[in-house]
Amino acid sequence: MNSLLVGTIKLAIVIRKIETGYVLDVEDHDVLLHFNDMNEDEELLDETEIEVFLYHDKNEQVVATTMIPRIDRETFGWAEVINVVPQLGVFVDIGTTKEILVSVDDLPIYTEVWPIENDFLYLALGEDRRGRLLAIPATEYDIEPIFEPATDFELNSPVSGTIYYTNREGAAFITENNVRGFIHNSEREEEPRLGEFIEGRVIEVKDDATVNASLLPLKEERIDPDSETILAYLKLNDGTMPYNDKSDPEDIRDIFGMSKSAFKRALGKLMRERIINQDESTTFIVK
Repeated sequence: MNSLLVGTIKLAIVIRKIETGYVLDVEDHDVLLHFNDMNEDEELLDETEIEVFLYHDKNEQVVATTMIPRIDRETFGWAEVINVVPQLGVFVDIGTTKEILVSVDDLPIYTEVWPIENDFLYLALGEDRRGRLLAIPATEYDIEPIFEPATDFELNSPVSGTIYYTNREGAAFITENNVRGFIHNSEREEEPRLGEFIEGRVIEVKDDATVNASLLPLKEERIDPDSETILAYLKLNDGTMPYNDKSDPEDIRDIFGMSKSAFKRALGKLMRERIINQDESTTFIVK
């Protein structure tokens, strides 16, 4: 039985050239290096020492490639999703000729939040119970060493990154500069995919130098036309006006062009959003 560990990088010695490639000596095992697994113009001499990556071919034989991947069993890295196979998982490109499977067992329960083609996953290599090579998504423990402190973010500043963990409570992402972010389920319209690149805004810079983010627009951008009309009037009048939900209906129609009931609904929405407040005679923008 071949005891070589796939998913590892090894030093090999060229034994001889054959019709389909080269036979290598890897830790006293004969391993095939196929021509397809090396550069076209590469010519190897007997006794040459080379670095190779070991993996299983379609017949589950251990073979080698000179195309060294970006990730291995000890090294995490980003890999692009190439193909999605329901009931099986997704295949990713790790930089070799062979695409590696991320098993359904290591993906979210709900396929709606599985990664799709061109998404990116942060992975290392591992194996299943039969010893077959797999790509394993990073856990929070695995990804924590690359986190950097959030130093350049302010409230409502834009933030973007790639989702590396998601569930019903929320989703964690990491920015291009390796800052960790979290999106609570109340700050998104739908659950983002694992591996999805998201763009949002910062709603909190936390004491632990991470950020909380929202994928929802600012409250001012979510309001209905009647609320927009009221808010625009307030902004034109230094943030205050002598009208509230007790004002005369004729005054409301003349000033705002809406009925008293529509005016009250719009006021109520703005107050629920904590954008405005009112007293007995005045409505004003909350500072």
